[in-house]
Amino acid sequence: MILRARRIERLEEHPNLRGILGILAQLVHTSDGELAQLAAEWRNSPALAVARDRALSPESPLVVEVLAAFDALSAIYADDLSGAEYVTVDPSVTATALRSMRDALAAAYARPILSRSEYAGLMRPWRMVYPRVRSHEPDLGPSAADVKRVLAALPRLAVRCHDPRSSEVFEGLLVTALTRDESDHQEAMDAAFGTAVLTGRRRVWTLVRRSAAEGFWRPCQDCRGDGALLAQDPSAEARVMELCADLACALLVEDLLDPVLCARLTTPLTALIPLQDHPVH
Repeated sequence: MILRARRIERLEEHPNLRGILGILAQLVHTSDGELAQLAAEWRNSPALAVARDRALSPESPLVVEVLAAFDALSAIYADDLSGAEYVTVDPSVTATALRSMRDALAAAYARPILSRSEYAGLMRPWRMVYPRVRSHEPDLGPSAADVKRVLAALPRLAVRCHDPRSSEVFEGLLVTALTRDESDHQEAMDAAFGTAVLTGRRRVWTLVRRSAAEGFWRPCQDCRGDGALLAQDPSAEARVMELCADLACALLVEDLLDPVLCARLTTPLTALIPLQDHPVH
């Protein structure tokens, strides 16, 4: 009864935090065989339908975050659902597997308000494939530290509207984006994504790009974009965001990508990393 009465404001306060993080981390590392297993295990029944409705009700803890996770899940598996040429699992199988994933996510977040049978029923397909938690964060490869540093630095660009140092870095990145050889850059990106496909990191690739975009487009909390230093050209912002996302994805596959091609994509690294610890005045 204590858990049921407690209002949860942030994920860090959730009593099932470990379970939630374990599911979120695994979502981008599901193998083709595990997709088929998740699809085969999914079930529906009146009782399960009631449990789903309860798990996604307005009273459920952090339900907005759950729905956002559902959106991210659809984006991560968009290629699988569309039947891209490098996909080996039938899209209909993937669509059913995603139902098992959504049930597990909804149950993990809503555990404080679900009965034991409701929680167990929604979690059953997931637990049949993943009986124990494997990790609490996605595997970003051998260069994970650099990937995280890049993603952590991107929100600092949001304060360029009033911070000269951040504005200077943004302008430098824009010059890099405008002056690069587009054909060389595209060649490197194609090779990097091909490496992600071959190594089973393509879903992590999508996650990294989404994280980069979320960090880059985060509004300045002080001036909400009204600062005098803010660039006026929206296309300039899009170019810089794509440049930074390309950088983070290149680092994801840096261990297996041709060094020459990798260097084409990672040039902005030296500009972004010092910005991470730059104090804003």
